[in-house]
Amino acid sequence: MSDELVQRVLKVIATSKRIPPETVTIDSEFLQLGIDSMDAVEILFALENEFDITIPDDEVRSVRNVRQMCEGVEKLVAAKSAETKAGQ
Repeated sequence: MSDELVQRVLKVIATSKRIPPETVTIDSEFLQLGIDSMDAVEILFALENEFDITIPDDEVRSVRNVRQMCEGVEKLVAAKSAETKAGQ
């Protein structure tokens, strides 16, 4: 996964949670960061806006850490770009 994508996800999480960006890493667990289910919803909306994607609710429930979130966003961004190319 691209470094740029990871950095954008980390920034969204830090901004949404109002925590210093340096405290969020790819290996951070949500519990460590104090992210509860309400925070997660807020972060998801922010990620949808940041990447112009739609994150299905059922995929969200299994995400417990930043790496899983990055992987999910990467998949959705790739699928969206494949759709865009197919539609051209």
